[in-house]
Amino acid sequence: MRAAVRQVADGIYLVHGSHTNWVILTEGDAVTLVDTGYPGDRALLLDSLAQVGGSPEAVAAVLITHAHNDHLGSAEYLHSAHGTPVYLHEAEVPHARREFLHQVSVGRVLRNGWRPGVLPWAVHALRSGGTRHVPVTAPEPFPAPGPLDLPGRPVPVPTPGHTLGHCAFQVPDAGVVISGDALVSGHATARIKGPQLLPDMFHHERTRAVASLAALEDLDGEVLLPGHGPVHRGPVREAARAARERAA
Repeated sequence: MRAAVRQVADGIYLVHGSHTNWVILTEGDAVTLVDTGYPGDRALLLDSLAQVGGSPEAVAAVLITHAHNDHLGSAEYLHSAHGTPVYLHEAEVPHARREFLHQVSVGRVLRNGWRPGVLPWAVHALRSGGTRHVPVTAPEPFPAPGPLDLPGRPVPVPTPGHTLGHCAFQVPDAGVVISGDALVSGHATARIKGPQLLPDMFHHERTRAVASLAALEDLDGEVLLPGHGPVHRGPVREAARAARERAA
């Protein structure tokens, strides 16, 4: 099984899993992994590391944009099997431990089943482990403010709304913004393509998700790596502004 790996800048790769993306930042032999896909994406995840010359042992840390199963899927595997630290925004740490779960419910999905693409997406999510119990046993908040001392030197950018502690990441030297689900460029259940918020049913607090687009509008960057959809090239601030206008 081969992962779809695309190099978008020097040492930076966007990987398309099954309906969800993750990002690999490399520096020499070391790797920072941003998100991990669904639990069922593990073979793709391991293949993507191999394609860029990495390995599970080379992952210095896993950064999680938010603790939904399609982003958290293999974080505990890497931690338990290889001792890899798993970092999130402090507000998202208890979510990763599954002290609570802010994720679209089966009932809400069924109520939206008439919308194009929702039922096929739901079937795929179930088969890929979207409802599986995959807590991280020892998630940690980011160790310090500002750039993280990890390959790529990513800078956390809090963007709450999709979940309480959702966090994007900026790689300033490369002009790259990793937006997770705060700003996407497509989704199996979306009717449009291009910069946008996910459909309303996926957000814990939609109003805050819209407001958090302002944090992305403040960032310099020309490459947007979303949690869903293809890479988007062009000013990130304009992409966030376009999503805000669509959301309105």
